[in-house]
Amino acid sequence: MSSSRDSLLLWDIDGTLVDTDHAGERALLELLKVTYQRDLPGKLPVSLQGRTDSSIMRDLLAFLELPATEVEESRFRQAYLKLLPKMLPLGNARLQPGIRALLDAVHAHQDIHQGLLTGNLVEGARLKLSHLEIWHYFEFGAYADDSADRNKLGPFALARAKEKLGIDFPPERVWIIGDTPFDIACGKAIGAKTIAVATGSFSVIELEKEHPTYVFQDLSDTQGLVDLVWA
Repeated sequence: MSSSRDSLLLWDIDGTLVDTDHAGERALLELLKVTYQRDLPGKLPVSLQGRTDSSIMRDLLAFLELPATEVEESRFRQAYLKLLPKMLPLGNARLQPGIRALLDAVHAHQDIHQGLLTGNLVEGARLKLSHLEIWHYFEFGAYADDSADRNKLGPFALARAKEKLGIDFPPERVWIIGDTPFDIACGKAIGAKTIAVATGSFSVIELEKEHPTYVFQDLSDTQGLVDLVWA
């Protein structure tokens, strides 16, 4: 049974929980070179910020002038997921400030629950978070496998929270945590509260323009954040 104060945190990954030092981008560049014989000069022709892996994949297939068939998308995903674990150890992958302490505090709190709401493929999420030893904090989530449209991921996360925890979280007890305007929009799409954090590519000022519920420079104030989401 849930109490009226049960809260759900749904975490973005890249820029919010972790900085993988562009491991995903390097994996995609290597994929284009090895799988599709397109050697690009260190920069992808599409934006990655706040995007789902599914939408990025389709844009890259369009760039290659290839149809986004089920077979071609499967080939692309498999190649990416094979390359990603090779790229993760090559850079300075690390947790963002305050993350491990905050994950521990939430994990220990009986009325605050946490899952993922990320543009990563589920296997990409597992690879990144396992590399930095925080995958075990998350029993459920919503991923790019569910939809290429980030704003459609919220209902998947809420359905899995109910399935796993037996709790129907009302929107006012759900918090979307992310580092881009896309995360804020995703939270608003389901009526959730939003915490924006300037540990990615967007500044506090840029994030404030999207009117999240709260904005922080980083998430290092563990007790303050626990008190906030459990208020």
